[in-house]
Amino acid sequence: MRYVVIMAGGSGTRLWPLSRQGRPKQLLELFEGQSLLRQAYDRLVGVVPADNVLVCTGRMYAADVARQIPELPSGNILGEPEGRDSLNAVAWSAAELAHRDPDAVVAMLTADQVIRPVTEFQQALGVAFDVAETVPGALVTLGVVPTAAHTGYGYLHRGQELDGFPGVCRVAEFREKPSREVAEKYLASGEYWWNAGMFVWRAATLLDQLDRLQPETAATVREIAAHPDQLDRLFPTLRKISVDYAVMEPASLGGTGATVVGVPLNVEWKDVGGFASLAELFATDVDGNVVNGRSVSLDSSGCLLVNELGPDHVIATIGLTDCLVVATPSATLVARLSDSERVKELVTLVRNRAGAEFA
Repeated sequence: MRYVVIMAGGSGTRLWPLSRQGRPKQLLELFEGQSLLRQAYDRLVGVVPADNVLVCTGRMYAADVARQIPELPSGNILGEPEGRDSLNAVAWSAAELAHRDPDAVVAMLTADQVIRPVTEFQQALGVAFDVAETVPGALVTLGVVPTAAHTGYGYLHRGQELDGFPGVCRVAEFREKPSREVAEKYLASGEYWWNAGMFVWRAATLLDQLDRLQPETAATVREIAAHPDQLDRLFPTLRKISVDYAVMEPASLGGTGATVVGVPLNVEWKDVGGFASLAELFATDVDGNVVNGRSVSLDSSGCLLVNELGPDHVIATIGLTDCLVVATPSATLVARLSDSERVKELVTLVRNRAGAEFA
C-alpha cells in the first residue's frame, strides 16, 4: 500500500525571529492563514487516503501538528525526542511503516517547500510511486527542473533514461551546492535537476540499504518500531547524518543492489530556507518593498518588512534600501537583506547574550 510521510522536524533558524525553538518555520501560518505544513498535507488530497499520511516531527511540535492537521490519526504523528538529521527521520519512518505493513511503499516529502501547480506535483509523485513499485531495489528521488543557475541548491546529474518510464532517469551522481560559474554550466547542459530532498521507495528497500550502509541505524530503528517504549533511550544513540550522505550518494555509485532513479518535477518550486526565498512569496508594494503585515514606508525600496504584532502595530521606515525588518512580540530583527544568510550566526549571539528564551 502507498503511504506518505511529511518530514517536519526542522527548526528554521535562518528565519529567526519568525521561527525559533518551539515555533519552527513549517508551522508558521504566514501564507494566507496557512502554514507550509498544512499546504504540504493539502497537496496530498487524492494521492493517498488520509489515514496513510504520517508526519515525522519534533515531539515538542506534535500538539501544533495535530491542531493544524486534525485529519491525522494520533498514531500517525511520529514525535522525535530530538533532531538527528534526515537519515533518522526516514529510517524510523520506514521501520515503523514496515512494521505496520511489510509491503509499504513510502513517499518522504518535505514541509518547508512551496510547490505549484499541485496537479503537476501529484502527477510526478504518481510516477515515482509507480517506479518504486515496479523497479526492484529502486530508490526514487524527485528532481526539480531548474529555471535558473541557483547556487543555494544541491543538484542531481541525470544518467541513462529508465526503460518504460519516459523522462525518468538513473541518477549518475549527487552534486553539492555549486559556485555561480558551475551552476551556470549545469543549467546550460540540461543534464542536471535541483535536488528537492523528496524520495519514494519501498520501506523494505530502504531498510535493506541501511543494513548494507548503516547497519547500526537499521538495527536501532527496527528495535524502536518493535518496542516503541524504547524510543527515548534509543533514538538519541542514532548517528546524526543526512540521508543523502548516508544512503543516496553511496547507492548511486553502485554496489549496494539499489537503483537510484530521478523523476522530473516540472513545477514552480521554492525551498523556504531563509528570508530571501520568503520574500519571493509575499506581495510587493509600489516602491518594491515586500510586505507582510501593516507597514508604512517613506523613501524606502527593495525592503522586506514583516510585522507579526497585529493591526495595532505598524512598522514605519525612512530612507531604507534593501533592508530586512521583522517585528515579533519578543524580538525585532533589522539587517541588510544581503546579510540575511547570517541570521543563524546571529541567533547564537542572541542565545548567549540575551538568553535562550529569545532564541
